[in-house]
Amino acid sequence: MLNKYPLWKYIMLIMIIGVGFLFALPNLYGEDPALQISGLRGAELELADLDRIKGELDTNSIKYQSAAIVNNQVEVRFYDTEAQLTSKKALNHSFGEDYVIALNLSPATPTWLSDLNANPMKLGLDLRGGVHFLMEVDMSAPLKKFVEETVSGFRMDLREAKIRYRRVSEVKNGAQVEFKSEEDLDNAARILKKKYADITFKDSTDEGFILVGTLGELKIKEIKENALQKNITIIRNRVNAIGVAEPVVMRQGAERIVVELPGVQDTALAKSILGATATLEFRLVDQENDVRSAANGRVPAGSELFYRQDSGQPVLVKRRVMLTGDHIINASSSFDEYGSPQVNIDLDSKGGSIFSNATKGAIGKPMATLFIEYKPTGKRDHDGNPVFKKNIEVINVATIQARLGRSFRTTGLGSPQEAQNLALLLKAGALIAPIQIVEERTVGPSLGQENIDLGMQAIMWGFVLVLFFMAIWYKGFGLVANLALALNLVLIVGVMSMIPGATLTLPGMAGIVLTVGMAVDANVLIFERIREELRDGKGPQQAIHQGYDSAFSTIADANITTFIAAVILFAIGAGPIKGFAVTLAIGIATSMFTAIVGTRAVINLVYGGRRVKNLSI
Repeated sequence: MLNKYPLWKYIMLIMIIGVGFLFALPNLYGEDPALQISGLRGAELELADLDRIKGELDTNSIKYQSAAIVNNQVEVRFYDTEAQLTSKKALNHSFGEDYVIALNLSPATPTWLSDLNANPMKLGLDLRGGVHFLMEVDMSAPLKKFVEETVSGFRMDLREAKIRYRRVSEVKNGAQVEFKSEEDLDNAARILKKKYADITFKDSTDEGFILVGTLGELKIKEIKENALQKNITIIRNRVNAIGVAEPVVMRQGAERIVVELPGVQDTALAKSILGATATLEFRLVDQENDVRSAANGRVPAGSELFYRQDSGQPVLVKRRVMLTGDHIINASSSFDEYGSPQVNIDLDSKGGSIFSNATKGAIGKPMATLFIEYKPTGKRDHDGNPVFKKNIEVINVATIQARLGRSFRTTGLGSPQEAQNLALLLKAGALIAPIQIVEERTVGPSLGQENIDLGMQAIMWGFVLVLFFMAIWYKGFGLVANLALALNLVLIVGVMSMIPGATLTLPGMAGIVLTVGMAVDANVLIFERIREELRDGKGPQQAIHQGYDSAFSTIADANITTFIAAVILFAIGAGPIKGFAVTLAIGIATSMFTAIVGTRAVINLVYGGRRVKNLSI
């Protein structure tokens, strides 16, 4: 029978619309002013920390909605922004050195919706407010580090080959080796040229037997590109770890990175996260010299004195770096066979080879893990590169129990919490090159709210005018199209809320306005085709059937070509263009569903299987 849907189609339609309503619902609840409180350097917070924070708020008679530990951070919600600002000032005064305290906006979604994973749409910087940073990467640092590793590698390879040399030293973008004889120089050149294909070697016998290896332009470019890309990945991991919704981290030019953190109202928090420009190093502890003598100013040559991060105790370590944190690809905390805390570390293949050679002669010796932090000074050197202050702390000392390779464990940790913190530092990654914030900009939540209000006005005015036109021009069928249009907006919001990576921006709202018109366009084609069939003398049921079937190919062609354009915009675009492309693509998919399947289901329910003389069209 014409124009009859089976029961399963109506059930499917109701289920899809129900899911859309469910996931769109959290957007009606808004957000609460909140404080996001986390431990320094990612340390996990416990119930004692929560009670301490609650006690301070109660002491200052500050009213708050709730306070709980969420994702290893304390989240305190308030009734208004005045209480939020007052509490931040009070907590900073009492606990500023113990915690990172930041203003934030937390969704006020009911628990039953959150339990279903139904969360509000993520809003971009232009709608929600937040902070924008332009960061410059110090490209001299990765080059220097690569040269240092090359010098260390030359020494190791020559020792393994039992080739005598006077010394290995650094030169610009390379390393220089001095030998005692021409025979040693020739043997070394043969071995090193075979192992270091990316380095150009040149020997000289005019003023001694010297072999110089320098990096080519392609290798230098590769090192800089690799440093920039790894920095982007690590920064993205850092801001994701503190719960910033959909941060934007992308490169700008050859040496700069743009970071946008929607919803973050406190630039101090962002700087504390992004400015933690750090790396890790593994070195042997110097047991041959007295650490107390070194602490009094008599540091022996070939060693350096640093202090424990937790206790402040001095530790004397060798200058020679066994391995840097650049080669760590994973780390996790666990317990050894004796129930003591340990950290399991995985290296890349190159790091495994380097560490294996470095530790084979150091079994039974203590090894220190150094946390090296670079803090920007705001100054520049004569080459225009940013100048950083270097701070080094010892975060762990463990005994090497066997020759270490790609996977190893470090023990001797004081507590499971210390093991978790060390694993967090190792896994989060160390920036390959120091960075400095050269530009910062704050977009206030009031400006973001103004953008939202203006965008919503544009959507609602477009929606109302389209509803008015369809109801007047197509009568009863127009009302059905209007119902489908309303469902289309709900589904767009629901899908945007469901997709983890989807973020609504101001251009994205423009995409929604565009899809409102496109959704009605499909119904216009269908309804006009039904009118043509009626004018040709077809009966109402036949006209409805032919109208939907005949118009489908035209609607599909138009929407598919537009969808392809949206995919291209998303693939090659950036920032606002991507936001527009996302909402446009989602809007096309939902409008096809509501305009064709949705309206036909309603019309079949009203007219299908009945003797109808006239259609309200």
